[in-house]
Amino acid sequence: MALAPLVFLIIFRYGPMLGNIIAFRRFRPGGSIYGEEWVGLRYIETFVNDPTFWKVFANTAILGGLTLAVCFPLPIVLALMLNEIRRAKFKRVVQSITYLPHFLSVVIVAGMVIQLLSLPGTVNQIIQAAGGDAIPFLQRPEWFRAIYVGSEAWQTMGWGTILYLAALTSIDESLYEAAKIDGANRWQQTWHVTLPGIRPTMITLLILNIGGFLNVGFEKVLLLYNPLTYQTGDVISTYLYRVGLVSNNMSYAAAIGLFQAIIGLIMVMSANLASRRLVGTSLW
Repeated sequence: MALAPLVFLIIFRYGPMLGNIIAFRRFRPGGSIYGEEWVGLRYIETFVNDPTFWKVFANTAILGGLTLAVCFPLPIVLALMLNEIRRAKFKRVVQSITYLPHFLSVVIVAGMVIQLLSLPGTVNQIIQAAGGDAIPFLQRPEWFRAIYVGSEAWQTMGWGTILYLAALTSIDESLYEAAKIDGANRWQQTWHVTLPGIRPTMITLLILNIGGFLNVGFEKVLLLYNPLTYQTGDVISTYLYRVGLVSNNMSYAAAIGLFQAIIGLIMVMSANLASRRLVGTSLW
């Protein structure tokens, strides 16, 4: 049973790593997939000295940081709130409603956002009905980050809650009873029993999220942004798309992608080391 996923990983995950060699070789369409001639660190020096790349890198770091800061704690909060609900039917209804957006494709979510926030969209209709002026949300760069993070939180919050609810079921009920005997109220039980009980799950997901810190969703950004919002919306993945596929500069795009992967690896290892030393929980 493990053979099929192992073959999948080798073919589609480890095999493509060999293609990173074109970050150090000149690639020409129609030639060898591993490049035609060795150019050393030429492409790395190019993006290091490219101010556009560092602007895109800053946008990616800011958008990734905002997504992590907002989307990581929300499932924990929602799981704790659902855990306090005693009516099982109402709890199931709320949980179903919150995780259903996870099953919508990114294209559908982006289409809904565009329909809601366009000039003739629902949000502007409400603003105009209240006596205000329509706001071009999708054309203003200062709104892009809020739109992206808000849609990401709405789509992922409910699904992430399932993991924490599963972790909550593993907490020994005798711990809550002991806390009640000691005079702990609901807030104190949550702080001293519930949160420590789900801490391993929290740490594991946090490390995984930090690993994907720079891999801000390519599809959603590509569907939501436009040249007017490049100032805040252009990220490394969309920049790679334009440089590598649109401009056909594969070697330069591979060099940037390799740099992004190395930064992600360093962040995962650093987060894992810090977690093991400070909390005592880690992935390895």
